[in-house]
Amino acid sequence: MKLAIVHDYLNQYGGAERIIEIFHEMFPDAPVYTSVFDPSKLPPVFKEMDVRPSFLQKIPFISRTLPYYISLLPMAFEQFDLQEYDVVLSSTTSFAKGVITPPDCVHICYCNTPMRFAWRYHDYTRERSMGALQRMLLPVLLHPIRTWDAVSANYVDYFIANSYNIGRRIAKFYRRDSYVIHCPVDCSRYHIASEVDDYYLIVSRLREYKRIDRAIEAFNALGRPLLIIGEGSDRARLQKLAGKNITFLGKVDEETLQNHYARCRALIFPGEEDFGLTPVEAMASGRPVIAFGRGGALETVADGVTGCFFNDPTSESLADAVMSFDASAMDAQTIRNHALQFDVTHFKQKIEDHIKMCIEGNAPCSVNA
Repeated sequence: MKLAIVHDYLNQYGGAERIIEIFHEMFPDAPVYTSVFDPSKLPPVFKEMDVRPSFLQKIPFISRTLPYYISLLPMAFEQFDLQEYDVVLSSTTSFAKGVITPPDCVHICYCNTPMRFAWRYHDYTRERSMGALQRMLLPVLLHPIRTWDAVSANYVDYFIANSYNIGRRIAKFYRRDSYVIHCPVDCSRYHIASEVDDYYLIVSRLREYKRIDRAIEAFNALGRPLLIIGEGSDRARLQKLAGKNITFLGKVDEETLQNHYARCRALIFPGEEDFGLTPVEAMASGRPVIAFGRGGALETVADGVTGCFFNDPTSESLADAVMSFDASAMDAQTIRNHALQFDVTHFKQKIEDHIKMCIEGNAPCSVNA
């Protein structure tokens, strides 16, 4: 079996790129096709991969200016020559599923989300700082891309959704069934600490849509210590909002991250995410999660067992949840055991089994929430 991996773009590192790392571990000889490749923004392992970028790679400064070439991205993926492969495994939040495969090739798409900026435009623009000109032009650009995105969903033979939340979106926007295999976490990296300290924790990129401001407002009112790990374009604004009880740690090394997870009173997860890896990482460390009760957190956090939810999108609702939540009543080992169902070993086995069933033509096409 000759297999190729396809990904949207490799010019940043996040949960979607971690999926590519895992696919590479599973299929080390498979080339990775992508629109642009910037190894300086990625862990060293990506330099070891056979990465094959599109013609966009030749454009000067493309890693920084890629959004300006959004109208060329469909063409970039459609022009890849994949005639020699038996299986194409695409991983996407936008364009990668649009590759054109030969009739006897099985195209399996691991979908992290349908194109968010196309299908949830109003949410997308509300969550980001955009000028008046950008807000005026974006709908004009998105109309043909939305049409292409819907059509290119037909290029996929089998969809895998990273959650039931995303499975429902695939059904809504693409009218396709999908099989759910949840995002993986390497639980072996995390440990339970013998003692817990008196602080709450956020681990996140500091972007507007992450709603860190909601947590800052809540903890300003509560006066309780909050540590924030992560960097991003919204950091300066958030620091101006934060009181003295809130500390920004920026980017930290892996050992520091693991220790902060293990010793926090609870992880705060204030925004709505498609899936959300940090709650699983915190639970793998035996620590509970206080999460906004929308999106992927509903599939990972067990209310009353591994954490709790706040249901209104306000700082007051989050503050009430923090005040009423008793972290000491949660059992660390029970929390970690719950997280283990999302471990990377299970993910790899499920992906391998599903690919085999797809090739044999008897893969389950959907799982209902």
